[in-house]
Amino acid sequence: MNSPIYLDYNATTPVAPEVSAAMRPWIEEQFGNPSSSHIYGQRARKAVAQARESVAALIGAQPEEIVFTGSATEANNLALLGVARAMAPHKRHLIASAVEHPAVMQPALHLREEGWDVTVLPVDEFGRIALDDLRAALRPDTALVSVMHANNEVGTMQPVAGIAALAHANGTLLHTDAAQSAGKVDLDVAALGVDLLTLAGHKFYGPKGIGALYVRRGTAIKPILFGADQEHGLRPGTENVAQIVGAGETARLARSRLPHATRHLATLRDDLHRRLAEGVPGLLLNGHPDQRLPNTLHVSFPFVSGRDLLAATRDVAASVGSACHSDADAVSGVLAAMGCSASRARGAVRLSVGNPTTGKDIDAAAACLVQAWRAVAP
Repeated sequence: MNSPIYLDYNATTPVAPEVSAAMRPWIEEQFGNPSSSHIYGQRARKAVAQARESVAALIGAQPEEIVFTGSATEANNLALLGVARAMAPHKRHLIASAVEHPAVMQPALHLREEGWDVTVLPVDEFGRIALDDLRAALRPDTALVSVMHANNEVGTMQPVAGIAALAHANGTLLHTDAAQSAGKVDLDVAALGVDLLTLAGHKFYGPKGIGALYVRRGTAIKPILFGADQEHGLRPGTENVAQIVGAGETARLARSRLPHATRHLATLRDDLHRRLAEGVPGLLLNGHPDQRLPNTLHVSFPFVSGRDLLAATRDVAASVGSACHSDADAVSGVLAAMGCSASRARGAVRLSVGNPTTGKDIDAAAACLVQAWRAVAP
């Protein structure tokens, strides 16, 4: 059976061959514990340190500001709950956007259960918050603002630098989930002005099971797990050296391939959009037309269900929304927050290209999707 054309790179990416090669010795040969003082431990410790330097370099941070975690979800939980634990009793207000990933929204709701006041900012029809809304929501007791850098469904990018300026003027910390951004657009923590930033290895050609949290030096944060003092005392447990090495190599590759990757992805995305629009009258773009990820095309097909459309072709692997809850029949929370009609949300499909995607893939995928739409549409 031929494999379908993969257009679900926002869900996960294949592990790059260079990353697999870098990890292999730490799976098959080098088994030392980085906390051990002998040569085996020293080798592992050095490998972890080198990976930390590579991840830091990708986002313009210092190595000591990088904390390795088991996933982006864990990093987000550490950011929100860790900051909450470090705050003074009078600082118990959190602000998040209405389009946050569950890995941010669920910790926020947990804090609400613990007595925190949580403000959820609305978004416009493109999925962006308004800075005026944030300005109005900030209070003296606001401890943290958490707004994602780029949305995992529609690809819309938030005005993070502007958010940071408002938050800091209020004495408030800013966290951004940049899991979807790394490897696609340039990330610089100084330019963004963030205090905390989340990364996910498997979103940009690294292994699953590894994430990282950037914590700006001096940021008030406490651990949410307890044990030994690995990862600057913020993430206890013996380091997963192979995964960390993979994350380091992933970051090194991403840094070396930008900005070529950004241009390549945008060209493929726009070509796919053009071909679909030519073949499907009434196709609608969801998300911001310009301020969005270069690889993400979120569109609504008229008169059909996105799920039925994808089921009608075995030649394209894509999704109707976030992989974290794409099997549910309910309307996407992101599209609902953007004010999309029920029919528009019903016909939505997320198509995300990746570095391995070719022009021939785009030609074939567009033809298959147009053919499937014609077969399903009344």
